[in-house]
Amino acid sequence: MDNKSAFNVNGYDANVRKVIPFYDEIYEQIFSLIKTYCEDKPLSVLDTGCGTGTFGLKALKRLNISQLVLCDPSKRMLADAEKKLSGYPCEFILTGSENLTFENKFDAVTAIQSHHYFDKPTKEKAVKNCYNALKPGGIFIYFENTAPFSGTGKDIMLKHLEAYELEAGRVPEEVKSHSARYNREFFPISIGEHFELLNKTGFRASELLWHSYMQSGFYAVK
Repeated sequence: MDNKSAFNVNGYDANVRKVIPFYDEIYEQIFSLIKTYCEDKPLSVLDTGCGTGTFGLKALKRLNISQLVLCDPSKRMLADAEKKLSGYPCEFILTGSENLTFENKFDAVTAIQSHHYFDKPTKEKAVKNCYNALKPGGIFIYFENTAPFSGTGKDIMLKHLEAYELEAGRVPEEVKSHSARYNREFFPISIGEHFELLNKTGFRASELLWHSYMQSGFYAVK
C-alpha cells in the first residue's frame, strides 16, 4: 500500500469516488468558501495530505493563488502530485500534517480526508500544526470521516454507504472490506468532538460546512 487510504496511487482518483459520495462537490464547497471568505486577494495556500494533487491542480485554476504548498507523507502520492502539477509554481514537501513546522505563513490550510487516519493525540497535534501554519485571521478547512452519535446510527450509516458503493460499481467483497476498516484503519470522531478539538486548539470561530454519508467538512478561523 502506498498510503493509509484504501487505494494505491494507480487509480486512486477514480476509486475514491466509489467510496466518497459527492467527492467533486466537496472541492466545490471548499473553493466557494475560500472565495467568500478571502474574496479575490492573492492567497498563500497549504494543502496537507494532498494525495495525487487533484485538489491543488483545481485550486490553481479556481483561486487567486500566489503560493501553493502541497504536503503528503507518501512518496508515491507526492511523486504523482509533482507529475500532475508539472510546470505550475508550487512546492512539494514529504511530510504529514502531524509533522508540519510552519508558523503564521498561510491564508488558508486544507486537509481533505486525511486526519481520520490518526489516533486522538496525533489528530490533536495535526490540527494544532495547521493552526500554527495559518496567519492570524486565516481559515482552516478540513474534511474527514466522522462517527455517528450512536451505535444504531453507525450501523445505518455503514449500510447506507455500502449501498452507494455497490451502485458505484464495487463488488460486495470490496464493500465489506471497506466497512471493516472503520475503527481499525481509520478512526472517526463525532462532529461534537471535532468542535471540542477546534475550540481547544484556539480557533476563534469554528463551523460545520458539510455533512453527507460518513463525510463531514469543517472550517475554523484563527
